[in-house]
Amino acid sequence: MATILVIDDDELVSRTLQRALKLYGHQVMVANSGTEGLQTARRHRPDLFILDIMMPGADGYQVCRQIRGDPLLADLPVLFLTAKAKDEDKIEGFRAGADDYLSKPFNMEELQLRVKAILRRTSPVSIEPEPSNEVVVGNVVLDCRSFKVTTPAGVALLTNVQFDLLYHLMSNADQVFNSQQLLQDVWDYPRDTGSPELVRAHIKNLREKIEPHPSDPIYIRTIQGHGYSFSSAAT
Repeated sequence: MATILVIDDDELVSRTLQRALKLYGHQVMVANSGTEGLQTARRHRPDLFILDIMMPGADGYQVCRQIRGDPLLADLPVLFLTAKAKDEDKIEGFRAGADDYLSKPFNMEELQLRVKAILRRTSPVSIEPEPSNEVVVGNVVLDCRSFKVTTPAGVALLTNVQFDLLYHLMSNADQVFNSQQLLQDVWDYPRDTGSPELVRAHIKNLREKIEPHPSDPIYIRTIQGHGYSFSSAAT
C-alpha cells in the first residue's frame, strides 16, 4: 500500500481522487496549495505526488522544481494531473522533473494504471542489480546501490526514473530502442500507450546529468529514425 499526496486547489477534484485512490488500497493525503503540499510532504514523506499545475501562488511547475531541489523529497515520483493538455505544457512538466503526465478530464482506471506503473518502477525491488552492484560501460559507472553515475566529468545522483532508463540503456549498450520499446520495457506502459514526449524529456534530463555537452551527446545517442542507444565506444 502506497501513500499518495494529492496537491490540487480544487477541493472537489482532490476529494474525488482521495476517495477513488483509497478504493485501490492507497493511503491518500490532500493539500490545496503548493506550500501546504511541501510542508505536508516534509512531515509525512509520501511515495508519490499527484500534482496540479494551475494553482494560486506557486504553480505546479514551481512546486515540482522545489521537490527536485529538496534533498528529502528529490527522489520521489511526481505525476502531473492537469487540464493543461498541450504538448508544450507536457514538455514543460517533464523539464520541471515530472515522471508522468495525465490530462484532465481523465479516466480513473487509466490513472490507477499510471500510478501502479510509477510505483512499480520506483520500488526498491523494481531493478535487480548485477552481482557487482555496478554497470560499467566504457568510462561510465552506474552504482545500483546509491543511484549515482560516475563519468570523467564527475558524479551525478539520479532520480528513480532516470536510473531505470540509464540502467536499461547501459545494460543493453549499443542496442537501439525506439520510444515505444522504452515505454514498455522501462516504464511498464501497455503497448501503444504513453507519449514519445515522455521519453524525449527523460532522455534530455538524463543527458544534462551525464553528458559533457548535452546538445552534442557522446553517451546517449539519437539514431535518427530509429531511437536511442548508449554507446560503448564513448571515451
